[in-house]
Amino acid sequence: MIRRLLPFLTLIVLFVFLAVASPYFLTSTNLSSVVRQTAVINTMALGMTMIIVAGGIDLSVGAILAFSGFVGTMIIERGISVSFTWLRIGSLQFDQRWVILESGSIVAGIAVGLVAGLFWGFVNGFLTTRLNINPFIVTLGTLGIVRGLTLIISNGLPVHRVPQEFSYLGAGNLLGVPFVLWILVVCAVVTHVLLEHTRLGRYAFAIGSNTDAAFYTGVPVAFHTIAVYAISGLLCGLAGMIEASRLMTGQPTAGQGYELQVIAAVVIGGGSLRGGEGSVIGTLIGAFIMGLLSNGSDLLGISPYLQQAIIGAVIILAVSVDELRKRKLG
Repeated sequence: MIRRLLPFLTLIVLFVFLAVASPYFLTSTNLSSVVRQTAVINTMALGMTMIIVAGGIDLSVGAILAFSGFVGTMIIERGISVSFTWLRIGSLQFDQRWVILESGSIVAGIAVGLVAGLFWGFVNGFLTTRLNINPFIVTLGTLGIVRGLTLIISNGLPVHRVPQEFSYLGAGNLLGVPFVLWILVVCAVVTHVLLEHTRLGRYAFAIGSNTDAAFYTGVPVAFHTIAVYAISGLLCGLAGMIEASRLMTGQPTAGQGYELQVIAAVVIGGGSLRGGEGSVIGTLIGAFIMGLLSNGSDLLGISPYLQQAIIGAVIILAVSVDELRKRKLG
């Protein structure tokens, strides 16, 4: 019980400390900024929760975010068209061009970003199960592949000619509340229902607790593992579009180092890297702790380099506490 309440108590203590330490912390502008900044990590962490519950890991989430955000904004900027030369006579050339999608379509761009994330999540799950390779190795490899493809497609240059309306996704308000918070709540509720009240969730916990036992009891391990990775990829695609909306640009280098923050959020929230444990509420709390640490460090003038060291130390501490607990139970 104490272990379950520890992340929540830590969040409260950190919130109170920052409220006392900085006069700017409790301002509506700053709190709104915290929500918007943590929405991206929170969204990705929801998918990572499902993966870690199922006993996996995904190091490519930051690269998937960058790819999805770039491809989605590229569709918004340029649309989709197909052209070819159907006849050439001497110096005369006859071309045909079809415009499949006009530029400026925000909904289509977001949809493409989501599908891109879903695709790479599927690839991670497929390679992990069909080739029977450790997910750490698979996703380390796809991290490089996805990041490299993004840079090749973009030539290292960002997409920046996107309509102003696109900013609403990451910077708009609905009923006085940041729009991304509404999106996060919906994603959190859906993820919670999937984990706690569906066959996919029950099987994910079973696979993470003991893969062999789950297999011999008739659980379709490969199918559900792929499904979990695909859902995580979809959420990374959504996070990529939110990030692009906040920055109003599709950055091919976005998301670098995000995998560390996402994994930290899940582990701080009570998820076990051994699999079989994790919750949506715990992950949300863990992600907000990470967000407050970052925001508080900025307000108090702490070096961003030290922030990275703190994140690493927090991961080691959280995993150590989990290992000690399991040894005592064992």
